[in-house]
Amino acid sequence: MGSGGMIVMDEDNCMVDIARFFLDFTVDESCGKCTPCREGTKRMLEILDRIAEGKGTMEDLDKLEKLAINIKETSLCGLGQTAPNPVLSTLKYFRDEYEAHVKEKRCPAGVCQSLLNYNITMDCKGCTKCARLCPVGAIEGKVKEIHIINQDKCSKCGACMEACTFHAIIRK
Repeated sequence: MGSGGMIVMDEDNCMVDIARFFLDFTVDESCGKCTPCREGTKRMLEILDRIAEGKGTMEDLDKLEKLAINIKETSLCGLGQTAPNPVLSTLKYFRDEYEAHVKEKRCPAGVCQSLLNYNITMDCKGCTKCARLCPVGAIEGKVKEIHIINQDKCSKCGACMEACTFHAIIRK
């Protein structure tokens, strides 16, 4: 991001989310003088938000790339000229992660909240602790039987996973 620093990341970091983080910063820091930076970065952030929510399309990836190149070439200052770099870089080297968000509605790193799914494994003892602590009542099951999470009701808050003392709830 122009600081000359190095950031080390691994498979637990979502590149779509990383690009969003840096772009969000530049949207806030834009002086607003030139249209490409002022408006273009906002549009890019909207596209990234859609992708992270699992609502993106393959056309969004193409739009994102074209918009990033346009902003880079037409912005007046260094901020606008470098703002698209994290997006262009992650698209170039981690396009498969973007495509997983779009095509499979899945975040490979398990970071994008909207794309997470919580599931109960066969290790469930049926203690009902998760069901009692679920704020939306998405967990069904009887005492001493394996419970099930209703994915349509689930708010993906993770309270069930934190509550389970048997580690029978996994996040995918």
